[in-house]
Amino acid sequence: ELMTGYTMLRNGGVGNGGQPWVLRWSSRIRLTWLSFTLFIILVFFPLIAHYYLTTIDDADDAGKRIFGPRTGNELCEVKHVQDLCRIRESVSEELLQLEAKRQELNSEIAKLNLKIEACKKSIENAKQDLLQLKNVISQTEHSYKELMAQNQPKLSLPIRLLPDKDDVTFPLPKSNRNCRLHNCFDYSRCPLTSGFPVYVYNSDDYPFGSSLDPLIKQAFEATVRTNVYVTENANIACVYIILVGEMQEPVMPKPTELEQQLHSLPYWRTDGHNHLIISLSRKSETQNFIYNISTGRAMIAQSTFYDVQYRPGFDIVVSPLVHAMSEPNFLEIPPQVPVKRKYLFSFQGEKIESLRSSLQEVRSFEEEIEGNAPADYDDRIITTLKAVQDSKLDFVLVEFTCKNQPKASLPTEWALCGERDDRLELLKLSTFALIITPGDTHLVISAGCAMRLFEALEVGAIPVVLGEQVQLPYNDVIRWNEAALIIPKPRITEVHFLLRSISDNDLLAMRRQGRFLWETYFSTSDNVFSTVLAIIRTRIQIPAAPIREETAVEIPHRSGKAAGTDPNMADNGDLDLGPVETEPPYASPKYLRNFTLTAMDIYRNWNSAPGPFHLFPYTPFDPVLPSEAKFLGSGTGFRPIGGGAGGSGKEFQAALGGNVPREQFTVVMLTYEREEVLMNSLERLNGLPYLNKVVVVWNSPKLPSEDLLWPDIGVPIMVVRTEKNSLNNRFLPWDEIETEAILSIDDDAHLRHDEIMFGFRVWREARDRIVGFPGRYHAWDIPHQSWLYNSNYSCELSMVLTGAAFFHKYYAYLYSYVMPQAIRDMVDEYINCEDIAMNFLVSHLTRKPPIKVTSRWTFRCPGCPQALSHDDSHFHERHKCINFFVKVYGYMPLLYTQFRVDSVLFKTRLPHDKTKCFKFI
Repeated sequence: ELMTGYTMLRNGGVGNGGQPWVLRWSSRIRLTWLSFTLFIILVFFPLIAHYYLTTIDDADDAGKRIFGPRTGNELCEVKHVQDLCRIRESVSEELLQLEAKRQELNSEIAKLNLKIEACKKSIENAKQDLLQLKNVISQTEHSYKELMAQNQPKLSLPIRLLPDKDDVTFPLPKSNRNCRLHNCFDYSRCPLTSGFPVYVYNSDDYPFGSSLDPLIKQAFEATVRTNVYVTENANIACVYIILVGEMQEPVMPKPTELEQQLHSLPYWRTDGHNHLIISLSRKSETQNFIYNISTGRAMIAQSTFYDVQYRPGFDIVVSPLVHAMSEPNFLEIPPQVPVKRKYLFSFQGEKIESLRSSLQEVRSFEEEIEGNAPADYDDRIITTLKAVQDSKLDFVLVEFTCKNQPKASLPTEWALCGERDDRLELLKLSTFALIITPGDTHLVISAGCAMRLFEALEVGAIPVVLGEQVQLPYNDVIRWNEAALIIPKPRITEVHFLLRSISDNDLLAMRRQGRFLWETYFSTSDNVFSTVLAIIRTRIQIPAAPIREETAVEIPHRSGKAAGTDPNMADNGDLDLGPVETEPPYASPKYLRNFTLTAMDIYRNWNSAPGPFHLFPYTPFDPVLPSEAKFLGSGTGFRPIGGGAGGSGKEFQAALGGNVPREQFTVVMLTYEREEVLMNSLERLNGLPYLNKVVVVWNSPKLPSEDLLWPDIGVPIMVVRTEKNSLNNRFLPWDEIETEAILSIDDDAHLRHDEIMFGFRVWREARDRIVGFPGRYHAWDIPHQSWLYNSNYSCELSMVLTGAAFFHKYYAYLYSYVMPQAIRDMVDEYINCEDIAMNFLVSHLTRKPPIKVTSRWTFRCPGCPQALSHDDSHFHERHKCINFFVKVYGYMPLLYTQFRVDSVLFKTRLPHDKTKCFKFI
């Protein structure tokens, strides 16, 4: 039954008539169960939860209470926990992101490692290629040397000959008067490579030494101590020198005694060959006491000679030693302008012998017209000069009788009148100074004539020597016709006409040359002694000793800072300014004409061309330089582009061309405690083509900071320490400068690479001039009658400042060793004007103005500290410098020019097949 009922329920209550009831009962039971379930859920569960929560809230540990009422602090703690949860979720998200990035970076690192391995392989291949190229270059150089060796003879220095002390095999001449170098000089003691060693006897070791003039002896000893040729080893000496005059009258030894003392010299060797006897005169009345002494084969250098005594080409006529122990005062020397002075010519003197009357002079003149020469030309000279003075055509001052007692003199010689200062004052007012040679024609030169010549040259009076037989000082190496007029005495009637016909330009040239000769060969004891040695050395064809260079004491510094590239400095587009040297620096070729110069160009080098330019480089105290004496060694003049290696267009941009296709320059930068400015300036030189090295002249006594990191610009940077703070240090000929071209630049100058390259190219076409950027000029101040320095913009200039300029290293030697010391002292006093001094020097030597390149006038870097040139006192000092330099030189050597070189076509891109252009416009 139950199963039947259950079956009926499953079948929906159908069957046996009970299905509707069952359905109703089933529905009632479902409703009841649902109601009971809801009652339990809604009543018992809340009660149980309430009870449970109430039990927890009543726990003793209040800190663990979760539900129930909370205090304010507890609510805050809940919020903090929620914040921490949020932070944890955020950190988790970031960690997930970082993990993703890490995986991404790991993949990139793996790729980069693959690239590194590829690069390493490429580097190894490049190293192999480079090694092969080096081997090829080495083989090529070796082949080149072999070819040069095949075409050039192998020369080695000859073995040094040292003759025996007692050499008796030397051939004897028939007479000492016939002595010349070929028969009275032992060349075996003077090899070409000997360096011309000279041994000087100490006069105090011999009795005649006590009779010498103390001033002359002191000056001579001081000169000997500083001369580069003097040696203490007599065994290797080429020439032996002994000073025997000027003697003092009361204690003068007898001629026989002096002769015995000379012959007893330890290296006299029986006849005195290779000896030089020097007798210097400080006064005009010096006597020729060597005349009666047998000097054998020894050479003689003095101011007085008779014709039977003088041996041309063997003996030497020297100038008097007036400034024995003092330097000449340039401020007391009159200027060379105006050209014409108060008197056309002047003469003061007295002949000790009696003079003929004026009637006899007139008869002598008439006799000469009839064909009979007068017995004494001095009589006719007196008559003619008096007539010129009386004619009043020109202001002339001639006096043939001294107001005071005349100086002692030789027979037939015109004695000097008055004191030296009085004679100089008269000569300062004279355009020409007459010098009448002695009436005795056998007296070829006297101390009195030499003194008159010295005083005339000193104050700028052009000497007029009456008497062509005279032997002027150093006459075999000096062209006296460029500084003096030598007129035969029979032409005395034409002298006035001749002097009036000389133009002002010729007068100024002769006066300037005379001033140069006086400064170089006459003015000091050093000049006189050095000139005597230079004459002997030149006669026997030994090259001069190289001039000394300043040893650069390097300041240790750290380098390694990678130099950046200033876009304003190196942005040249596709312009190729030249190769940036990757090989070791290339020095200028050495000067190799030391031997041929002495053999071929003796006379030309000492005396060629008007003006002092060709004389200065070969002065006796400025010997020929080993590498820097080559003034015009490279291409000069304007050369058309395209005919040589320079090519045209792009080829020209990348090649120097010219007669010296490979050349570099050295940057010399003067600085003083401006490290930041200096570093910036050095960095701007990074990548500069043709740069050999940079010499930083550290002018401060305080050394650079130890932690200062110097930039690496691809070429050596030599930091040179100086002895004192002097602007003259800028032009010292440092031995670290191995190129002919020097770019002198301030540490705050701002030049682009293309500007520097263009200036270098221009300098190579005018190597004897200053070529630079900032131009200045001088002007005459009419109200104050003085010179002014002007820096205003102008189309005309006379100076190029060396704060950014190229010049030849040769001028560094001349500036430091030859230029008058008074100028360098002025520069040190004002700490200014060194650039003006260099412009004066170069213009004085070349008689050419400098060359300015580009149109820019200032080159200061933006943002640099203010320089000293902005101070008002700076210009006042430069005014004073110019006027002082003019006094030292005696004239204004600066020359105006309107010539300027601009780089119109320098940066122009031209196709290879286009028409050739010229280099400079």
